[in-house]
Amino acid sequence: MSLLKRLMYYAGGFVIGLIILFFFLGGKKTSCAYGPNARVLKNIRLKERVFSDAAKQTMQLKTIDTAEISFVLTEGSVDFSKSNTKLDSCKSYVIESTLREKQILLHVENCNNQAKINTIEY
Repeated sequence: MSLLKRLMYYAGGFVIGLIILFFFLGGKKTSCAYGPNARVLKNIRLKERVFSDAAKQTMQLKTIDTAEISFVLTEGSVDFSKSNTKLDSCKSYVIESTLREKQILLHVENCNNQAKINTIEY
């Protein structure tokens, strides 16, 4: 079998595989969270969020709503050097982002069933 025929068979199978994947996985909400930053943020977003009194007070003073917190948890980045990931029960993360052209820091305690936002620095 010549090289050209092999390449044509490979290309044909590759295209058929792409079409099958497109139809089967096209409508599903699949995501590729492979990096540590993306995994942590996705894990926090999927859990029930609880706000501490200090976080609620900062949100009222700075007029930050929960939609903006969700945006920070989607677009932000985890500062692992300031985070404490060696705890067994609830790991503590510092999430940085920009909100309304200002720097915002969220101090989040990520437990098994919920994510508690302890403080917000804005």
